[in-house]
Amino acid sequence: MPQNPPSRQRFDLTQPIAHPVTRRDVLVGAAALGVAAATASLPLPAFAATSLRVGYIPIIPMTQLYVITGEGWTRDAGLSLQTTSFQSGPAMIQALASGTLDVAYVGIGPALIARSKGVKLKVVAANVIDQVALIGRGPLAKAMTGAATPAEGIKAFRAANGRRPKIGSLPAGSVPDIVLRYWMAEVAHIASDDIEIVGMGEQPLQQALLTGAIDGASILEPILTLVQSRLQDAAIIAKAGSMFPKQPGAVLAVTEEAIASNRDAVAALVKLHVRATAFTKSNPDRTAELVTEIIGKGLVERDVMRAALTSDATTFVDDPRVILDSTKRMQAFQQSLDQITEPVDVDALFDFSFHDAATRK
Repeated sequence: MPQNPPSRQRFDLTQPIAHPVTRRDVLVGAAALGVAAATASLPLPAFAATSLRVGYIPIIPMTQLYVITGEGWTRDAGLSLQTTSFQSGPAMIQALASGTLDVAYVGIGPALIARSKGVKLKVVAANVIDQVALIGRGPLAKAMTGAATPAEGIKAFRAANGRRPKIGSLPAGSVPDIVLRYWMAEVAHIASDDIEIVGMGEQPLQQALLTGAIDGASILEPILTLVQSRLQDAAIIAKAGSMFPKQPGAVLAVTEEAIASNRDAVAALVKLHVRATAFTKSNPDRTAELVTEIIGKGLVERDVMRAALTSDATTFVDDPRVILDSTKRMQAFQQSLDQITEPVDVDALFDFSFHDAATRK
């Protein structure tokens, strides 16, 4: 459950809190003056920042969070963000359901699933759109780029290798997984049993792709750019946006309980989120530094991260209305996969009031 807001005593900050030195104090002598002076020099009490417990997946679509924390904006906004990293959206949804998180930087797919399972949360801002692309390496890249259609490319791969291609993605129900399955069914017209889909965490997936344990991946930046920088035989075989047009991606979701108990804090966070979106577009070098420090330190070179942040697969947004219609399409597809058995009122999932207030002139 969200933490209760800190106690807020009222002080007149224009007056010193120490007792004034009276004429009687002066007559007492130097010792009393020393005590009074020491008391008068005590710092004024500061109001405690409102704390929000924030879960996130350490991937590029959560860049707004990295900018907010990295630039130190929370203090001036009266916020204290207690952040916890998760390896997948479903794991974060479990934390939301248990009441151990107030805020989630999470994919819209897991958010829909959570809502369908009774987790009371609201999407208050968007993060990105069109962030998932399909990358192949070695034989798969060769077969797909040389074929007239994706379906013929998969057929050529199976004929040449005697097996189905292994395509990695994040776990079932994640946005990359949903986008891959949508592309297969609705765009490329590839049968579900023609590809072996392997769900895993982001770091294991990157390693599996680099070592050849999988043939390709439906995944996000910076993996797309990093793999192409290290493997000469890697190539994008389905561009971001073409797999699921205007695909919704990561969002800023908040529990209804946190909104009820700390509405001002949620409003402040959304305002910072909007500010961070603008920052990422106008300060790519600094943004690359911040993102590398949090999710790529020792793993991704800064120039690779900068290229990933400005690639076709990274389109930062913050207005939740941008993804409303595509979220409805995504839910309909998830229902066809039996990932959502109880449909969600998508309009009720979204709360535009915070973004409207944050962007009001």
